Amino acid sequence: MSRPRERPAAPQGAKTEAPKTDGDRGPRVEPALELSIADFLDAMRVEAGLSRNAIAAYRSDLKALGAWLTERGVTDWSELDTDHVYDWLGGRRAKGAAESSVARGLVALRMLVRFLVMENQLKADPTARIQAPKLARLLPKTLSPEDVERLLAAFLVDGAPPNWRASRDTALLEVLYAAGARISEALGLTTNDLPPDLDALRLHGKGDKMRMVPLGRSARSALRRWIDGDRRPLAASSRSSAVFLSKSGRPLDRSTAWARVKEAARLAGLPGNISPHDLRHSFASHMLAGGADLRSVQEMLGHASIRTTEIYTHLDEGHVRAIHRMYHPRG
Repeated sequence: MSRPRERPAAPQGAKTEAPKTDGDRGPRVEPALELSIADFLDAMRVEAGLSRNAIAAYRSDLKALGAWLTERGVTDWSELDTDHVYDWLGGRRAKGAAESSVARGLVALRMLVRFLVMENQLKADPTARIQAPKLARLLPKTLSPEDVERLLAAFLVDGAPPNWRASRDTALLEVLYAAGARISEALGLTTNDLPPDLDALRLHGKGDKMRMVPLGRSARSALRRWIDGDRRPLAASSRSSAVFLSKSGRPLDRSTAWARVKEAARLAGLPGNISPHDLRHSFASHMLAGGADLRSVQEMLGHASIRTTEIYTHLDEGHVRAIHRMYHPRG
């Protein structure tokens, strides 16, 4: 682990005044608490290789805790005790936080505390005996194959995209569903990740783990139409190698991609809360319902553990019952 940054010495007997935090970035946090949080996040980013989204989530939770402790006169992490932790978690529940949010906050705190113990800034772990909340295992939302077809065709007119934006968005939707890609993986694609025949994609997943995922005919056709057609003049203006580009030729950003998926849902007459990740869930569910084995789906999704993939085996209860009726002697 990296060594923590040197803390500025305060005059003896003087109480250190906390900064206003990022120029109105939130409630006041004691400098000693805030500096340790920054050291921890640096270590998680540089040495543990956590993603920007994970770092942002930990920062949000720990800054909120730091402000909470500051309000109660806690000036250093060495003053943190088990009662503080229980009170903080209970206060979050009382304000209506979901158990998943409470659990995430506890995980962030535990990781910070263990970091401080390893750096010899704490002698004991006040979170060691606190049990994590028991979370219900929620099944992911999936679309029916018919709804997926409607979504993928949302930007087409007479079977073809009418303009460059429709061409791009149709290709993006096809990739999300055909490869079960995360939105970050799809937006991270470059032309170097595409073989000449477009029969597969090279996706860069969590931890920069690379995997190859096949593409079907429909996805290949939509991607070819975009790559060889409307993308070319956009790429020429910026020389970007990103597969999915904006009007300015820059790589398509996440918020715009989400908005385009929601627009496709609206045009298809589907619920407005459909997200890019729902296409990934639908890919996994439809593959398993069609007879794919769990290990293959795990590989295509890029799951580190097969237990993560197993959740999709619980989705299609009707399919399981139909198979039982068809093949069991007394079905």
